[in-house]
Amino acid sequence: MPRILTYNVHRCVGTDRRLDVGRVADAIAALEPDIVALQELDVGRMRTNGVDQAHEIARRLEMAFHFHPAMKVEEELYGDAILTRHPERKVKAAALPGHERVPQLEPRGALWVEVDLDGRPLQVINTHLGLVPREQQNQAAALAGPGWIGHPDRTGPTILLGDFNVTSASLVYRTLSARLAPARKIAEKKSASASFPSVLPVLRIDHIFVSPDVRVLDVFAPYDPVTRAASDHLPLVMDFELSSAA
Repeated sequence: MPRILTYNVHRCVGTDRRLDVGRVADAIAALEPDIVALQELDVGRMRTNGVDQAHEIARRLEMAFHFHPAMKVEEELYGDAILTRHPERKVKAAALPGHERVPQLEPRGALWVEVDLDGRPLQVINTHLGLVPREQQNQAAALAGPGWIGHPDRTGPTILLGDFNVTSASLVYRTLSARLAPARKIAEKKSASASFPSVLPVLRIDHIFVSPDVRVLDVFAPYDPVTRAASDHLPLVMDFELSSAA
């Protein structure tokens, strides 16, 4: 049974304000995932001691990884990654549109990797949307359109996941739900899955969406001393199987 998780790691600075890449890696390792989607990674940034967090977490987990820098400030990078121990290849990494009237907003992007699960390709798209509603709507429309979910190469089992910064009541959520099913709604087991803030999780702003040929067994957010401290988000974990398309 494969397992995937999405995790906003908050540049590996925990709720105790301690920078600890190893703690984040330990939190992930304890969950034994096959595929990991991470957001808010620092690579070579002075504020986090110049560490390549994507590489270091992947090294500790003994996984291959692809990193997409949504933001670049000279040599300093900040963005998202997909890690896996299965055969993989990067399909696409690109910026998402922002708000045309507020150009100074933090850049956002998405990363698409194809993972080979026992001979069957799985399309995995990781993203981190902005904070302004109009910006979020532009980004969701782009993800739902021909560049991503509607891309001709996006066939077969697909998982879109990440930190969307919206709840299920939003237009963004409805836009993406029209293309892929929300994993929480179709999960066979109904577990606790609020993931933010990690100290007392009450919001569901991290999401997983799946195509019809992904059978969702469980979606949950592990709440324990390590995950509560490692980041301001909890990991959101999904156990699944690949089945024939409906």
